[in-house]
Amino acid sequence: MKRLAYTFIILITLLLVSCTDLTTRIYDRIPADRYPENETQAALMLIPVFSPMQQFLDWGGWWFAQELTTDETVCPTRNTDWYDGGKWLALYLHQWSHSNNDIEAINSMWYWFYKGVYEANKLIEFLQPAADNGNEQAKLTIAKAKVMRDYYYWLLIDNYGDVPYITSFSHAPVNPYRNHRAAIWDSIVTDIESVLPLIPETGSKYTVTKGMAYTLLARLYLNAAVYTGQEKTEYWQKAEDYCDSVINLGIYDLEADPLAPFVTHNEASPENIFTIGYDENNYKGFNLHMRTLHYQSYLTFNMKVKPWNGFAVVEDFYNLYSNQDRRKKMFLVGQQYSYTGQPITDPGADNAPLVFDPHIPALVMRAGDYTLVQIRMSGARVVKFEVKLGATDNLSNDYPIFRYADVLLMKAEAALRLGDEATARSLVNQIRNRAGLPDWNVLTLDSLLAERGREMFWEASRRQDLIRFGKFGDAWWAKDADQEDKSIFPIPRWAIDANPNLDAEIQ
Repeated sequence: MKRLAYTFIILITLLLVSCTDLTTRIYDRIPADRYPENETQAALMLIPVFSPMQQFLDWGGWWFAQELTTDETVCPTRNTDWYDGGKWLALYLHQWSHSNNDIEAINSMWYWFYKGVYEANKLIEFLQPAADNGNEQAKLTIAKAKVMRDYYYWLLIDNYGDVPYITSFSHAPVNPYRNHRAAIWDSIVTDIESVLPLIPETGSKYTVTKGMAYTLLARLYLNAAVYTGQEKTEYWQKAEDYCDSVINLGIYDLEADPLAPFVTHNEASPENIFTIGYDENNYKGFNLHMRTLHYQSYLTFNMKVKPWNGFAVVEDFYNLYSNQDRRKKMFLVGQQYSYTGQPITDPGADNAPLVFDPHIPALVMRAGDYTLVQIRMSGARVVKFEVKLGATDNLSNDYPIFRYADVLLMKAEAALRLGDEATARSLVNQIRNRAGLPDWNVLTLDSLLAERGREMFWEASRRQDLIRFGKFGDAWWAKDADQEDKSIFPIPRWAIDANPNLDAEIQ
């Protein structure tokens, strides 16, 4: 996406320069059946289809809904900070319902997912005449737009269950009814599989490639029992087969360092398959470091701004990592130091040494009940995504949506569910060895889930994993067991007010 933005600027510049030569024949219009003529034009046309993803880590709500609803990440109320009307507590405690659905993250996701569907449908319809006339670039662009539309519908059925399924632009219904989740799952799987022959093996990690499409299909089949209500052997087998398809491309590989896929300017990582191409200046929206680091952490990273001191790791989850685990370096604990090596103190806590303690004494910590040190410094903080020296309030790290380590773990899970424990264990041991840990001699579903948690931390897969393993409704620190199914979110009230059919029986 970064490269596409720069390419667009270059194209405009060249166009303006060329127009100064009045003797040059100027093509101000390309016949519809010839457009797009090349890959650059096609990439520019696809930008609106991908653009909703820019919002996913911030006000789009997707990351919050996948992480703060789980047993790994928490946003405690720190005196008066981070209460924000209770929205962070409501996510963590699963306090949403169809009568109380004003939680910002849940409301925002719906808009951005359907924004992506809308843009994909518009582009597909615009290019269809050219494709019908044999324009190969139009056919390829339509195929990519369809996979992205299917990607957004996957997010919709994963988060909201039964939703409207619209594949037309000019003939889309004004007030569509919802469709069954299982039927949508079947449609999007069929749709992706039908265009696979057109999808290229190589290309930018910000667009659709065969690796991206195969991984999406693996995720769809791995969670098929959740979406369809039927657990079938063939679903696990198809999930494993599509993981093999990714592996057999020979394009992707594990980094030697488990944190290498998350460094600044990680676009060349062989481990990342499909990413959001954030850039601190040109494609903003990656500010998770601002939400987790302490106000004084700006001294550690020579930051130009002060972070907000919010999100932390649930202590029980932090304790899942042994001291030998190389991935544990993604957490900040203990005395904090400036980038010049000086101990940092906290003026807001009477200049006490800034020491991060993994123990969080309570979900809500008010002055008078807890010390300023407990309120302001409790909880391990997260730097899985490198915070470079001189960082701003936006990072230039690409955010991986699909990653090769996940493909190996998905294949392991599918193999284990199919009864092939040896293959599954071998794959999981690859991940463990990379993290500096010894082989396991036995692999169970519970131990696999724990390893997925350690490896995929902060990559927005935990909610989906807990649901698939039947553990999303369990009790964990400061959260009681759910009294009703919370595996899907309610459709936003604003959407129902605009379209009452969303509350009607499924058509």
